[in-house]
Amino acid sequence: MNVLMILGLVAIVVSLVVNNPASPVQRYAKLIRIAGVVLLVLGFFMKAVVQINPGQVGVQAIFGKVKDEILPSGLNVVNPLAVVREFDIKTQNYTMSGINDEGVKGGDDAIRALSADGLEVTIDLTVLYRIIPQSAPAIYRELGTNYRDVIVRPIARTRIRDLAANYEAVSLYSSRREEFQGKIFEAIDRDFKERGLVLEQLLVRNITLPESVKRAIESKINAEQEAQKMTFVLQKEKQEAERKRVEAQGIADYQKIITSTLTDRQLKYEAIKAQKELAESDNAKIVILGSGKDGNILINP
Repeated sequence: MNVLMILGLVAIVVSLVVNNPASPVQRYAKLIRIAGVVLLVLGFFMKAVVQINPGQVGVQAIFGKVKDEILPSGLNVVNPLAVVREFDIKTQNYTMSGINDEGVKGGDDAIRALSADGLEVTIDLTVLYRIIPQSAPAIYRELGTNYRDVIVRPIARTRIRDLAANYEAVSLYSSRREEFQGKIFEAIDRDFKERGLVLEQLLVRNITLPESVKRAIESKINAEQEAQKMTFVLQKEKQEAERKRVEAQGIADYQKIITSTLTDRQLKYEAIKAQKELAESDNAKIVILGSGKDGNILINP
């Protein structure tokens, strides 16, 4: 009942009270009654027209009985005695996070679950969902308007705890995270559909392991990195040793070839050639030609 209808009823009651010959305002009783009827009728028609906002559907309840028909967005003519509740059918999100004031509830609202190896993991989760429009009356009838805290939150938290018990903590954090997220989606989606909701997306935003496990993982990673570094160093040293072996073999082969091909006459020719080049240079020098007693000394200042 809106304000106009209440004012109309009050005006009608007042007109009946003042409709007394002893009352000084008796002559206004009829006028007051007419005004009351006008307000009552106007309020009645205004109550009978309801506007539903975009992205919403309306659900009617008359004396506690919920009607199965939904009201689409726009103007709708309804029973003036009906109570209309709007339900949001757009995509909604519900975040449960360990960071203060990031989730729907204040404080630490992350999900804590036990893994298959008995370790406690902390999971931050965001659920994207929406209401099936045709299911809005059933949701209102069975759950009320607070369906988020009645269905979305407890189902998501329960399913994650149940499924986390099938995985080891380290696998949840690394290799089997995608598989874990997929199984959660399937389980929650099935429960949501039974309640008139559609699960659009499930985001496992963060998985936090116990500090002892994190330190063990970090130690393992450091050890693997050191092993990879040592493997690289050994490969490099092996390649350097191979290079030196090839170089030494090349030098040995060269010397072998030179030794086998040089003769006394060729060596003498090379010596004379070198001495000639030295004699033709501008620097002061002493040139000895020949060897032994037969050698000649040339001095070029």
